[in-house]
Amino acid sequence: MKETKKSNEKRQNVLPRRRFLGMIASGTAAFSIVPGLAVSGLGHTPPSDKLNIAGVGVGGIGRRDLSKITGQNIVALCDVDWDYAEKIFKDYPDAKLYKDYRVMLEKQKDIDAVLVATPDHTHAIIAMAAMKLGKHVFVQKPLCHSVYETRLITETAKKYKVASQMGNQGNSGESIRQICEWIWDGAIGEVREVHAWTNRPIWPQGLERPVEKMEAPETLDWDLFLGPAPYRPYHSAYTPWNWRAWWDFGTGALGDMGCHIIDPIFKALKLKYPVSVQGSSTQVNTESAPIASRIKYEFPARDKLSKIALPELTMYWYDGGLMPDRPDDLEDGIMMGDWDGGTLFIGTKGKLVAGLFGDNPVLFPKNLRENYQNPPKTLPRIKNDVDGHWMDWVRACKESPENRVPASSNFEYSGPLTESVVMGNLAIRLQDLKKKLLWDGQNMRITNISDNDKVRVVTSDKFTVIDGHPHFDTQRIEIPAKSSSEEWIKHTYREGWSL
Repeated sequence: MKETKKSNEKRQNVLPRRRFLGMIASGTAAFSIVPGLAVSGLGHTPPSDKLNIAGVGVGGIGRRDLSKITGQNIVALCDVDWDYAEKIFKDYPDAKLYKDYRVMLEKQKDIDAVLVATPDHTHAIIAMAAMKLGKHVFVQKPLCHSVYETRLITETAKKYKVASQMGNQGNSGESIRQICEWIWDGAIGEVREVHAWTNRPIWPQGLERPVEKMEAPETLDWDLFLGPAPYRPYHSAYTPWNWRAWWDFGTGALGDMGCHIIDPIFKALKLKYPVSVQGSSTQVNTESAPIASRIKYEFPARDKLSKIALPELTMYWYDGGLMPDRPDDLEDGIMMGDWDGGTLFIGTKGKLVAGLFGDNPVLFPKNLRENYQNPPKTLPRIKNDVDGHWMDWVRACKESPENRVPASSNFEYSGPLTESVVMGNLAIRLQDLKKKLLWDGQNMRITNISDNDKVRVVTSDKFTVIDGHPHFDTQRIEIPAKSSSEEWIKHTYREGWSL
């Protein structure tokens, strides 16, 4: 395997960023490169009827994702760290190997679809490049690192008529459909309050930037890992896997689990953009998401359904071990959610509690559950339930745009979900304003921050005991709230990188 990797790496020419961006921007690329199944909307279907799929970010969860895709051709594997990805290289010995997704897209013409499972901060640039070449995309949750990126890839998937799917596999499950059907049938009445929580983070958060100097491993291309993020020296605290904690690379516990746990709420209550958000948390610093947080979202009323109205809604999010109070009418012996988290719907006629992915939903109080008759199943089911999430995307890829049944968590749905999730981090980072943030979802901006507003953010927090006495040394800086929020909504990318 070592020789194979070296030989593949030598064959990869360095692709100038300007040339790659020009290729993406030109109208010819999308037609000269797109292979058979990517233009299935034109009536072209290859004899094999198999997708040629490339995986980008395959050392971690990407390996799991590709293993769920059966009967297709895995033709390319791309990862910035070939040591971390070595196991999956052995899984697919015929796949061509790359470190730079731009080289892969420029050189390999037979790719129909791309699965993206990189750190959050590079989801958008990879998905955008693939879609502009007419390739279908599966992107791990959260779709993107920022609100603007998420909006852009949602609109791009629609423009290029590609099949899309976010990696929140619970969206393909039976449980989320049962929750929807119960709520739409009026089982618990009108819902004005919901709660969602997770046991994450299960990785370190609340971290300060490391000061130790380290050399990046030879097998890791550190510049490609950074991608559009501001430059910083390599440190093992960032990758692999524990990038989730760092603001520049990840989206914390909320970004990691919100797209799973809020999903049943979003789907059942037909949510889109919140109108306000407010957050509180353990100490926030300039580098890393907090250890624990609580966020309050407010959503406007939505159109009435046949059996229930959808009034204004307040949603609470908790992470880091925080949870809502247990309702008095939930009987002993019934777990509130599960060990990974859960959701709690509070209606005018009753309540509903469920675990991660909406699993094991329970109506309560007891007399409601015992007397309620399940309504007919009206939502289409996905073959193989949660495990069918990946193949549901494959199925959508093979259908023409005119006749395609979108995958369950296509970007038209999962885009607004992700926007709400990642904007919760704005509330955490701006909590020093001590006020509710009013959100204009259509225009992606906070409307009640002035040019003069500032927030204090911790840069360093040290504690020592000297001669039996505590010594605190907490350093803070003041940053402009409005321009900072605009940067967090729509990032300024490192020079040479662009959407």
